[in-house]
Amino acid sequence: MKTIITIQHTQSIHHTNGMVGSWTDWELTETGLLQADKIGQKLASELNGKSAVLYSSDLKRAKQTAEKIGGYLNLTPILRKELREHNLGKCCGQSVQWLRENMEQQVRTVDDRMFSDAESLRDEWNRLKPFFDEIMSNNEQTILIVSHGNLLSVFNTMFMGLSVEFMNTAEAFGLAGGVSYMFVSDDGKRIIKRISDMSYIL
Repeated sequence: MKTIITIQHTQSIHHTNGMVGSWTDWELTETGLLQADKIGQKLASELNGKSAVLYSSDLKRAKQTAEKIGGYLNLTPILRKELREHNLGKCCGQSVQWLRENMEQQVRTVDDRMFSDAESLRDEWNRLKPFFDEIMSNNEQTILIVSHGNLLSVFNTMFMGLSVEFMNTAEAFGLAGGVSYMFVSDDGKRIIKRISDMSYIL
């Protein structure tokens, strides 16, 4: 049985100042740091000394979340660029208001790009897929992943064995600080037991 625990990074500065997240390298707020501590404490209790590996996006807000959690689990995060948030191109570093006023294209399908130099959802899917295949096929039994809302929505779809086109009509999107538990049984069945559980930050 393989256990995969995904954690959406906790409250970041961009959640409070009206700016775009994406690949802009925001840090956590003080609240976000406290939330990450709480997640780490609860996961340490649940995993109870189990051997595990911890992967994280290399963007600061995810990295800081992972470092806090890793401190309670005696794990050093392995930083992976594949786990970065959706890249919005020229919108990075801008405000949400700027995004609304300057958007070049409404995103209606997985192939649309909000800005000409941004990723489409298909681009993001293709970026994540080699990492996903790696963790699904390796011998690691307990895997923790700290990433971002949009990226984890793609991950959830991928884990359920759905196609990228499924995201034209539906997706499973979480909240900052949400923890999800997924399992792969010995016969290969994929099971989601918990998704974006917010009780970990309380």
